[in-house]
Amino acid sequence: MHLTLTDSTLIPDTLYNEAVLIHLISQGDENAFAKLFEHYRDKIYSIALKLTRSNTLAEEIVEDVFLKIWLKRSSLGEIQNFRAYLFTITRNDVYKILKQISKNYKIALLTDNNPSLAHNDTEDYIMEKEYSSLLQRAIDRLPKQQKQVYQLMKEQGLKREEAADFLHLQPETVKFHLAQAMKNIRSFCTLYLDMMTGIIFFLFSSNI
Repeated sequence: MHLTLTDSTLIPDTLYNEAVLIHLISQGDENAFAKLFEHYRDKIYSIALKLTRSNTLAEEIVEDVFLKIWLKRSSLGEIQNFRAYLFTITRNDVYKILKQISKNYKIALLTDNNPSLAHNDTEDYIMEKEYSSLLQRAIDRLPKQQKQVYQLMKEQGLKREEAADFLHLQPETVKFHLAQAMKNIRSFCTLYLDMMTGIIFFLFSSNI
């Protein structure tokens, strides 16, 4: 069989020739793009799912990665190592999502009225249980009085005066302990989130 570079319909399904496919894709061949997509889709999905622990996010990453490939198809011929290029795009997408979700959780921690890490689409978002556990670890590390004030006001919903009466403290003292508790929780969680995001990025990069 004579194989040309202008007709992807001549590429047998059992034969995967990446160089040929990339050349065809760079010329706008959608059939060649579909073959490339089928070849890498499961691998990209598996990586994204492992890192995000979310089926929804993993699917979104796959779609976004291949959309980028298609939009930049005219420059594919300049790429020396397509596999590394593809996984670099995947890594960057995963890292961007991890950073954004980490930021969202930090914003939740900065919201005095609602320190909960819950999300409207909890089952679809990254490491909900891990982040809830992180918050609990931060609370457990608080000094005794800060922890008592935090639990009474943020977990049980008591007002400042009610918490003050319960603990036999002045309202201003309760206010001070709550402010310190929130500051300590934010510092602990922010440091942990930044560290874990960096570790994931490093591990992903070293495995390309």
